[in-house]
Amino acid sequence: MTMSGELIHIIEDEREIAELIRDYLEDEGFKVLISNNGLTGLDQSKNTSPDLIILDLMLPGMDGFEVCRSIRTSKDIPIIILSSRTSDMDKVLALGIGADDYLTKPFSLLELVARVKALIRRSKNSHMPSKQTTVIFEDIKIDFDAHSVYKKDAPIFLTNKEFELLKLLAQNPGRALTKEQIIETVWGNNFYGDENTIPVHIRKLREKIEKDPSQPMLIQTVWGIGYRFTGGKSYE
Repeated sequence: MTMSGELIHIIEDEREIAELIRDYLEDEGFKVLISNNGLTGLDQSKNTSPDLIILDLMLPGMDGFEVCRSIRTSKDIPIIILSSRTSDMDKVLALGIGADDYLTKPFSLLELVARVKALIRRSKNSHMPSKQTTVIFEDIKIDFDAHSVYKKDAPIFLTNKEFELLKLLAQNPGRALTKEQIIETVWGNNFYGDENTIPVHIRKLREKIEKDPSQPMLIQTVWGIGYRFTGGKSYE
């Protein structure tokens, strides 16, 4: 089953690997852009807005961590890290700064293509309407249909994972959700690393939506269990 011409941006300095991935993706109906330098890849991603990025970590010009972090300041594009670095710390760091998936070299091209398709489907589905369209709590407004969040009517940029995490919590007000439930719903089978990734995303969310992140009122920690959204008024 081929996709419908989505643009995949490969940022990889090993040309043979990049071209091999390109050939497999093009056979599946994708359009492909290749960059062999971190700085060039960052500029091209910002200018072309691809549907997904496959990003190496060891790059000339700018390493993959910095490229990922920079992209996440302005764009919500699914990112798959493809790297020979296999330590759990590298995986946790990459996921913590906004990567959606992490695949180590050597890798299966069939598995990579499957993950590309899964992430693109998930990204598209995250923009589909939900039964609950809007949640408002004090000066925070979460619009599920528009996939957007506002604080005092000013838009707040959230990564896809941050929005999905906030959406899960806000659609279950007052309910304590375990880290396992959060991982299963927000990350699914694409989760790598350990549960310490969750507090990292919670901290970033609090910094963006709470009046005082050190004394959170919206997203509260339930010690020994997980987290809960403390309230909100829903509109159908």
